[in-house]
Formats: sequence, structure tokens, C-alpha cells
Amino acid sequence: MSTSKLEYIWLDGNKPTQGLRAKTKIVKNFSGKLEDCPIWAFDGSSTQQAEGGSSDCLLKPVVIYPDPARRNAYVVMTEVLNADGSPHESNARAMIDDDDNDFWFGFEQEYFLWDPETNLPLGFPASGYPGPQGPYYCGVGASSAYGREIVEEHLDLCLEAGLNVEGINAEVAAGQWEFQTFAKGGKNAGDVTWICRYLLERTAEKYGVAVNWHPKPVKGDWNGSGMHCNFSNTTLRTCGSKETFESICESFTPFIKEHITVYGADNDQRLTGLHETQSIDKFSYGISDRGASIRIPIASVDNGWNGYLEDRRPASNADPYKVAGRIIKTVKAAVMESVS
Repeated sequence: MSTSKLEYIWLDGNKPTQGLRAKTKIVKNFSGKLEDCPIWAFDGSSTQQAEGGSSDCLLKPVVIYPDPARRNAYVVMTEVLNADGSPHESNARAMIDDDDNDFWFGFEQEYFLWDPETNLPLGFPASGYPGPQGPYYCGVGASSAYGREIVEEHLDLCLEAGLNVEGINAEVAAGQWEFQTFAKGGKNAGDVTWICRYLLERTAEKYGVAVNWHPKPVKGDWNGSGMHCNFSNTTLRTCGSKETFESICESFTPFIKEHITVYGADNDQRLTGLHETQSIDKFSYGISDRGASIRIPIASVDNGWNGYLEDRRPASNADPYKVAGRIIKTVKAAVMESVS
């Protein structure tokens, strides 16, 4: 009789930034199919999701991938439900209004690899600073790239699992890296990004290295970490109209607060108007403008105004489910208004 390890992954109830949790379920003669992953329970009182007197919360499997780092194992992304089967208040995935997968998302996930002993990024000396930004972005060599073995192993694991990771690169600060994901549908995009985050945490853990998702972990003249969100729907992909692109960009203007609220905690430390950002309380857009809130990629313009937009505001610690859900809400309202 064969046995399989199912790693159930979920988001806890910590505020303002939810964390990853996971536990392993042993299943006999498992088919490898999502429909054969049972609903499981956990102690919500230990994850800020329930009171001790009524602590049971449920884990509803929503997607499954093979786990290439463990034998006979799978990673299972789940949604958290209340004991009665309704979505838990911490479950942002259940709130996304995009069941037709008309919206496509590409997340650019930045992060720092962090030395727990020095409490500094890899590549930073125990006292003082490394050389200023310049050689680290897409850098090569031991004096420019730090932690590459972790990043490469993580990429291999993601690809072997079948996750749609589209690339990696060293970022502009020492010890800072990025991976990019793509998926059709806000729920799917969140699933892929969260599972990639989980695999990165687990890979770095093996090396005794932490992953720092804070948007501005190193103060001073260093770039922060974002999770730039590239997005499109049928309208953006096929309109062929500069006016339509600009109208959709303009539709974000009245909702600065609503977007920033779900774009990650401490994002004010990153969105200062410096280091390729717009100020957190302002909204702007522009062609190929990395200092704008939303960048209109030159590729969309060159393709006859057919393509996508990039919201550069989400922080590295933002929940991709919440980011996707808010963008879908804003763009859908804009499209409906233009039709009416």
C-alpha cells in the first residue's frame, strides 16, 4: 500500500500581514487529484483565526502540485473556512470576482534574502554597508550576487512542480532578488504566487537563511521591495485604443485609498516618490514611466495599444489575492461605465 504526503498550505489570521502555515497529511493510495484531497481541520486559536472555546477551522483544497523536494509528496493550497463551511474573514481568495478567468496577472515578486545572525541582507557586512546600488541588478559574481544557490534551487523546484514561473533576477540592492509568475484568473495567480513563496521559504530555511518580505527592510538610499502587478483583460488585450487605456488608468484615480489599503503594510516607507516609486498619496500613469503608479508598457503601445498595464504600487508583502481582487473590481467598473 503506497502512502503520499500532502502538504496543506494556508494563510493565517495575523494582521496586518498574513503569514504562511503548513502541515502534512499522510494519505494511503492517493490518486494525485485535487478532488481526492479531503477537507481538513486545524486549531484556529493558534493562528489568530478562532477563539479557544470554538477553535476548529477548515482547510478546503483549491489546487495541487507535485512537491519535487520530497518523495511521494504534493503541495496543496487551501482556503480557510469557518466550521460551518462559510469563508473565513481572512480568506481573500473566496472574495475574488473573476470565475471566467478573463483577467490575466503577472506578479513580479521582490524579496531580500536575510541573514538571521547579522539581521541584515546577505552581502551586507556585520557593520557598515556594502557598495552602493549599481552592480547588483542582474549582477554576476561573488561581489555582486549573494544567495544565488538558494534562488536557483527555488526556481528548479517551482519549474519541476509545474508552477508558471517566468523568470528570476538579482535586484538593485545587495541580497535582493525577484521571481515572476503568470496565471489566468486572480485566484490562480494568487495560488501560484503563494505556493512559490512557500517553496522559497522552505528552500531558504534549509540554508539557515530567512526571507524578508518587508517593503523597506533597509532604510536609506536603497530600493524597497515591491510586487509589481501586470494585468490585463479582454478589453486591454484587444481594444487597440490609447483612449481606452487612459480611461482605465483614470478609473484608478478615485480609489487610491482602497488600493493602498490592500497593497501591503508599511508601504508608506517604500512609496515615497523616490527609488522608482510614486508617492503613496498620489496617483499617476505614463508610458514606460517607472516612477508612476501605473506604467503603460512600451510593448502595449508598440502593439497598437493592445496589451496590459503594470500597477507598481503593491508591496512585496501584499496578498496577491487582495491585489488581484481590487484591480478586478476597479477595472470591471470602468469597463461597465464605458459600455453604459
